[in-house]
Amino acid sequence: MGARITGVEPGSPAHQAGLRCGEILLRIGAHSIRDVLDYQFYMTDELLLLEVADENNQVRKIQVRKESYEDLGLSFETYLMDKKRGCKNHCVFCFIDQLPKGLRKTLYFKDDDARLSFLMGNYITLTNLTQQDVDRIIEMHISPINVSVHTTNPDLRSRMMGNPKAGEALRFLYQLAEAGTKLNCQLVLCPGLNDGEELTRSLNELGALFPSVQSVSAVPVGISRYREGLYPLRSFYSAEAQAVVTQIEQFGNSFFEKNGTRLAFASDEFYIKAKVPFPDVSFYEDFPQLENGVGMVSLLTTQFYKALSAYEGQALAAPRRVTMATGVAAYTYLNDMAHNALAHIPGLSCDVRAIKNTFFGEEITVAGLITGGDLVAQLKGNLNCDELLLPGGMLRAEGDLFLDGLSLADVQCALGVKVRVVENDGYAVLDALTGE
Repeated sequence: MGARITGVEPGSPAHQAGLRCGEILLRIGAHSIRDVLDYQFYMTDELLLLEVADENNQVRKIQVRKESYEDLGLSFETYLMDKKRGCKNHCVFCFIDQLPKGLRKTLYFKDDDARLSFLMGNYITLTNLTQQDVDRIIEMHISPINVSVHTTNPDLRSRMMGNPKAGEALRFLYQLAEAGTKLNCQLVLCPGLNDGEELTRSLNELGALFPSVQSVSAVPVGISRYREGLYPLRSFYSAEAQAVVTQIEQFGNSFFEKNGTRLAFASDEFYIKAKVPFPDVSFYEDFPQLENGVGMVSLLTTQFYKALSAYEGQALAAPRRVTMATGVAAYTYLNDMAHNALAHIPGLSCDVRAIKNTFFGEEITVAGLITGGDLVAQLKGNLNCDELLLPGGMLRAEGDLFLDGLSLADVQCALGVKVRVVENDGYAVLDALTGE
């Protein structure tokens, strides 16, 4: 119990009170400190009584005075002040199980930590929570919590997640909703498993938890070429994707009439697979699940054309040649954007390249899963530009690494051209095209 202090910021309230590196923070007031949630929740008062222990387990109490908005100024061995909680499930659709051997160890860790759901926006399954964990979330009024639901059918959930407790864990979803915890829910849909009538059930039962459930997204299962020995799954056919889009839009229209929100949205991948136009940006309300790929294309293109309209009449400082690389899924939309830019900006040359995913298999079409190796293999010796533009989603949390371990510098060196990383923002795309 407790967390070891690894740093005390000079001049901070903790430093002024005499706290030292190496001591273990045991309690704040009457509350034991187990992790970062306890620490952040209980340190908000202006006058605090801390209990710490030194390396010899000698305990002392120390009073700390601070402004209400101030941090204590302590750092710990890990961000969570505890170990990350790994996933206990064996989901039939898990993409980590579809990774080849030999990648970075961090890529194989299956996170399922409720604390990271609140702090970082990660999605959790609820299967490794205890009743005590749920009670603490409710007591601390922690919101929102992002939940990978997949289905509200308990038996089907247990089968799909390879965990007999997965169905039972749904009780926590209902407890959190009843307590008013804001919930964003995700459904990874697999054809023949949790689509069709099961999707209708999930939408209706999650809709009944509104307004605690504030959004639901449906994303299609991703199928890599490394599925030997795994549950037999396939990607959605176009007609099946159309059925999903229609089903969710009909639910959303009906829900909107009664509650003023659509609540549920199909991801951009479903619209692309279905080969149907994207809705207007207003359809996506306040984009509650943008990071899940819901409404990204509509928002990106709308922003871009607004930026391009505002740029009208301006001129480049010098002729500029750029290449944009993206996944197969987004190619059409970025290519249209580039052609419009060429028509309005004299001196600009832009070539858009769709990178096929040979590493994971060509069924994977999103830009975020393109590797540095595929970029180099498909672009080397085939570029005629001043700068190569890449979407930021290609690079992982480690900083400048692609999924296969190549760095941005490696790719830049191999291609012999300057590389610029562009965030998924239409204004940023135009800035990158014009060299801003």
